[in-house]
Amino acid sequence: MTTKTLFTGGLIFDGESELLEETAVLIEDDRIVDVAPHADFSGFSGEIVDTKGATLMPGLIDCHVHLCYKGSADPSAELTKLPPGAIALTALENAQSSLKNGITSLRDCGGREYLELPVRDAVNRGDFQGPTIQCAGRMICMTGGHGSRWGRIADGCDEVVKAVREQVHAGCDFVKIMATGGVMTFGVNPKDAHYTADEMACAIREAHRLNKRTATHAQGTQGILNAIRGGITSIEHGVYLDEQCLEEMLQAGTYLIPTISALHNMLKHADKGIPSYMVEKSQQVAEQQRKSLLSFYRAGGLLAMGTDAGTPFNLHGANAQELKLLVDYSISEKDALRAGCSGGADLMGLAEHGRIKKGAVADLLLVKGNPLEDITMAADHHNHLAVYKKGRLVEEMPVSSVN
Repeated sequence: MTTKTLFTGGLIFDGESELLEETAVLIEDDRIVDVAPHADFSGFSGEIVDTKGATLMPGLIDCHVHLCYKGSADPSAELTKLPPGAIALTALENAQSSLKNGITSLRDCGGREYLELPVRDAVNRGDFQGPTIQCAGRMICMTGGHGSRWGRIADGCDEVVKAVREQVHAGCDFVKIMATGGVMTFGVNPKDAHYTADEMACAIREAHRLNKRTATHAQGTQGILNAIRGGITSIEHGVYLDEQCLEEMLQAGTYLIPTISALHNMLKHADKGIPSYMVEKSQQVAEQQRKSLLSFYRAGGLLAMGTDAGTPFNLHGANAQELKLLVDYSISEKDALRAGCSGGADLMGLAEHGRIKKGAVADLLLVKGNPLEDITMAADHHNHLAVYKKGRLVEEMPVSSVN
C-alpha cells in the first residue's frame, strides 16, 4: 500500500544553498515526489506533518567514522579485548545510534577484519535499522605505519596493488590508504609521509581501475601532495596543507574531510585516560588544522563532513557536533550544512541522497528553528524533532525487521 506524507508549514533547507519558504515536500513511500508551494497541495488527504517553527532538511551524512570503535579512551586497545561477535554488534549499535541522531548515511573508514561488512550488508538490505553505509574494509598502511595495528600492511607497488585487490574482493565500497603518520599510533610523526609517491599512485590507480573511490589519511604536507598527485578522491584530516596543496586540490577537485571532532574531543577529555602520546600530538597539530581548514575553505575547496566517530570520546550519535565545530572555525552555517548534506552525498556517489528535490530518497531531518541562523538547531541532537529514513519515521522502525 502506498503511503503519502506531506511536510508543510515551516522552512526547507534543500541541502545545497536554498532556504525555501511557503513550500511543502511530498513523499511517497521512500521517495520525495514533489517540492512545491503550499497552495499546490490544497485538498491533500494523506498524512500531514506540521513543520511550523521548524526546518526540514536532508538527513546528515558523515563521511568518516569507525563503526567498530566505541569512543573509549584507547579504542584500538579496547578492540583487543573483544571477540568478533561483540565487535560486530558494536558496529551495528553505533550505526543505529548515528541514525537516531540524524545521520542517515555514513562512510566507515577502516574496521577490524571486515567485521563491519556484514553489518553494512544487513543494514543496507533493510534487515536492521540503520543509515546507508559504505565501508573501506582494512586500511592499507606501510610496515610500522599509522594504522598498522589493524590495517593491511603492504610495502612496495606490487604489494599495495595486491592489498587494494584484497579490499575489493572482500567487498569494500572505497579504498583507504594511509599516506602519513597520525595522532593515534605510538611512535609515528603526523608530518611524515609514509608511502612514497609511487606507492600511493599505484594504489590509487588500481582502486580507480576497479571502479572504487579512494580516501587517504593524510596529515603531513608531502603525504598530502603524494595523494593528490596520485588522484585521490578525498583527503582525511589535511592538517598541514600548504599553498601548493591548496592549489593542487582545487585543480584536481579533491575533497577535504576535516574531522575536527577527533582532535576536539581528545583535547576536551585529555585527563580521562587517553594515552599521553595521543594528547601531546593532538596539542601539537590542533591549531595548524584550524588554519589549514580555513585556508582551504576560503580558497573555495570542496568540503564534506566527517567526524572520525569512534576515536576517544568522539561518540557515535554525537556526529552532528561537527557542524558546530565547522562554524566555530569560521565556516558559514550554509556551507557547514552543505558539507553535511550534498557535499557528503557527492563525495560518496550517492546521487539520490543529501538533497531535498523531486526523485531523491526521503532521508530527512526535521529540526527546531532555522539552522542557517543557529547551527545548533542541526548540530545538537536535542534540537532534532524527527528523523526519517527512506520515508519512515526512525522511532517507528523496528531495530530488526527479521522475523
